[in-house]
Amino acid sequence: MKTKQLLPILLLLAFLSIQVIKAQELYFPPTTGNEWATLSPDSLNWCPEKINALYNYLEEKNSKAFILLKDGKIVLEKYFGTFTADSSWYWASAGKSLTGFLVGIAQQEGFLDINDASSVYLGEGWTSLTSEKENLISVRHQLSMNSGLDDLVPVRDCTLPECLIYKTDAGQRWAYHNAPYTLLDQVIENSTQRNLNQYIFQKLTQSTGIAGLYIKLDYNNVFFSKARSMARFGLLMLNKGRWDSTPIMTDSVYFDDMTNSSQELNPAYGYLWWLNGKSFYKVPQLQINFPGFLSPNAPEDMYAALGKNGQFLNVVPSRNLVFVRMGNSPGDDVPFLYNDSIWQHINELDCAVSIKDSKNFENNLKLYPQPALDMLNLELSGNNPMKSYEILDIKGRILLSGTQAPIDLRLIPSGMYIIDIQLSEGNVRKRWIKQ
Repeated sequence: MKTKQLLPILLLLAFLSIQVIKAQELYFPPTTGNEWATLSPDSLNWCPEKINALYNYLEEKNSKAFILLKDGKIVLEKYFGTFTADSSWYWASAGKSLTGFLVGIAQQEGFLDINDASSVYLGEGWTSLTSEKENLISVRHQLSMNSGLDDLVPVRDCTLPECLIYKTDAGQRWAYHNAPYTLLDQVIENSTQRNLNQYIFQKLTQSTGIAGLYIKLDYNNVFFSKARSMARFGLLMLNKGRWDSTPIMTDSVYFDDMTNSSQELNPAYGYLWWLNGKSFYKVPQLQINFPGFLSPNAPEDMYAALGKNGQFLNVVPSRNLVFVRMGNSPGDDVPFLYNDSIWQHINELDCAVSIKDSKNFENNLKLYPQPALDMLNLELSGNNPMKSYEILDIKGRILLSGTQAPIDLRLIPSGMYIIDIQLSEGNVRKRWIKQ
């Protein structure tokens, strides 16, 4: 065989060898019981005082549980208040990513094809659209949030046909719309002839220990579990759908499509997963392209399940790292901005990272409303008053400055901005959104 013909084969073998070695590096806890190996923060050169600073920040932001895995082992695990390792909590929209995984399993087993019209599994008339327009919507569009259905209806969670009205043809508009996503549960149930909780138990709980329940709340199916079950799901994703040596998702094409841009309208969105490292992103309820990464403080290859009130699951293949945050609302922080703030604290855990000259007063700053419309209010706690502020665009250009709040935003177009506040002692910067 000629060298030129042999080279691609050698490269492929080398890639597969790297994947096998990486999988062997990962630890997987037993599927039952509470045993889970740990990794000392000292081995990562993480400083105790910086870990405490992270925990304090999480507690101040109403967290209930935080787990960080490295190579599958627990490095950090902290519960707050009366919440414990045995307490269950809701995933909110982070459960969308679990549903996306289950759709892939159902397709792998031949129960469905995501390229089929959704009406194949939901029946004709599941929307108020004409048959022609309804049949343009596929399961793939439901996964990608580009069904073309109007997300500005009075009750966005409503899954009744009269709530599912035409906005544009499927595939022409990206919008974070709960109702078409929620109906994926019926797609799974109607195609597999098993209810969602039965399917999770058979396909995930028995083989991985991921245990929880979908509970019907109004129109939504909300997944509840312990924090460690969410961490298990992150570990399963980190190993590309394999639990140790047990294959769970064998459809590698679906897995790769799920964790990469599913369409061009919002490259930061896969199949119900949020993606970092893209050139721009959209956020729920806004039709604005924000330039840059979804999470500038996170590794570029990070992808995440993000839910209301800060239910987070972050997966970073390049670092063999997973973290989970469960809890109540962090206040007025937009969830994806709060997720990025956690990354900022994680990046500062290393003892070799010097403490910044100016103190971090972000925890003492409250911006509201988020997103803002005509006025932006700010409150600072503690004896450290504001001297002045500057409003900057995403490129760092100063648009407004002043010394008093609230801040009149009527001359600023919709978009992502930064506020830089000069305090009597130090300064603080924070991202925010103008609607």
